[in-house]
Amino acid sequence: MDSRVKRFFKVLGPGILFASTCIGVSHLVQSTRAGADYHYALLGAIIIANVFKYPFFEFASRYTAATGRSIIDGYALKGRWILWAYFLLSVPSMVIVTAAVTFVTGGLLGNLVGVDLPTDLWSVILFAVCIIILSIGKYRLLDNLLKLVGLVLLLSTLTAFVSVLIHGPVRHAPAFVPKELYSISGIMFAIALMGWMPTAIDISTWTSLWAEAKSRVTGYKPTLKESLADFNFGYIITAILAICFLTLGANIIYGTGVEISNNSTGFAAQLISMFTTAIGTWSYTLIALAAFSTMFSTTITVIDGYGRAMTRTLKLILGHHDQADRRRSYLLWTLFIALSAYLVIAQFLNNLKSLVDLATILSFVIAPLAGLINYLVVRSGEVSKAFRPPKWLDYLAVAGLVFLSLFTVLFFIVWFMPGWFERMFL
Repeated sequence: MDSRVKRFFKVLGPGILFASTCIGVSHLVQSTRAGADYHYALLGAIIIANVFKYPFFEFASRYTAATGRSIIDGYALKGRWILWAYFLLSVPSMVIVTAAVTFVTGGLLGNLVGVDLPTDLWSVILFAVCIIILSIGKYRLLDNLLKLVGLVLLLSTLTAFVSVLIHGPVRHAPAFVPKELYSISGIMFAIALMGWMPTAIDISTWTSLWAEAKSRVTGYKPTLKESLADFNFGYIITAILAICFLTLGANIIYGTGVEISNNSTGFAAQLISMFTTAIGTWSYTLIALAAFSTMFSTTITVIDGYGRAMTRTLKLILGHHDQADRRRSYLLWTLFIALSAYLVIAQFLNNLKSLVDLATILSFVIAPLAGLINYLVVRSGEVSKAFRPPKWLDYLAVAGLVFLSLFTVLFFIVWFMPGWFERMFL
């Protein structure tokens, strides 16, 4: 095997973990809903969101490649106010985000095992399993597990995607009336879709922490080119799969008059049925297992990512901790995240779409500040000139900040003044 290929596989890991985090609710739920409700009208929104958010995720990997430290450490060097801003942004986000992904995972688990339990009970089981794995497991085990899970979903989705392109869309129901995108509900959904496309910007710190952990475990410090190759590999996969899920929704559900279920188990059944319609009924068990495994990987990655990020943030705010203190802090944060997310889930038992929209809209609203923080840190003095972003990426970052800011303002206008907005623009 070529030495460059060997090095790539040695570095490969944080990018796959990033993809595993992304390919969850944003793809299985939101991208599918986009196609099912609006056909291909939101394809541009998916592409634009992936393009304009790219620099802020890339900056996190770039910073770690340049300094060997996580970008959260860069926040501390830039100013304590940035650490506090990141912490305050993350606390509400981590609770709602974890609740949303676990809610969907619970429905897929119930569908897979064929046991009809309330979603909150499935969530308790999932949280317990995740915390046990994270308390006794290691990064390398998580790394290898998610590579395998990601491959299964990738192949299944691409197979279904090609199949629906070959067979074409389903026949529309005679009385079918399409949903109007240029409406209050349509615009709010578009903002929610972009909120997690490919995922929330504040989650960019995780790739930095995972890259730092990967280097510590393997003893190998990748070059900038290798780090960005790993990140870009994961990022491109997430963008392609988002388009695939939108296409599945547009070709299999749109026009049938079938509504996406608001119940997590009901949605799980619809999702798997969508795949079996495209591939064949023989694939039911495979797809059910792949879909659950993917969402479970998202759940455990979200708990791990927020646990690591909050542990590092508090360490930098409060001062130095030894290894034992950091481990205790990490476990306490995972318990806090699980308990808080469970309390949220208990309030949304039969309201999947509202919970997901709440999580994704929250992520979009905080995106401009999260993106600005990464932009400031990667341009700071501790990043040498050789590691600074190229000009085109700088320009794209500025354009991205403008894009995110404008849509955040639009959200607040639509949210607080829907009547005025409707009269003026719709």
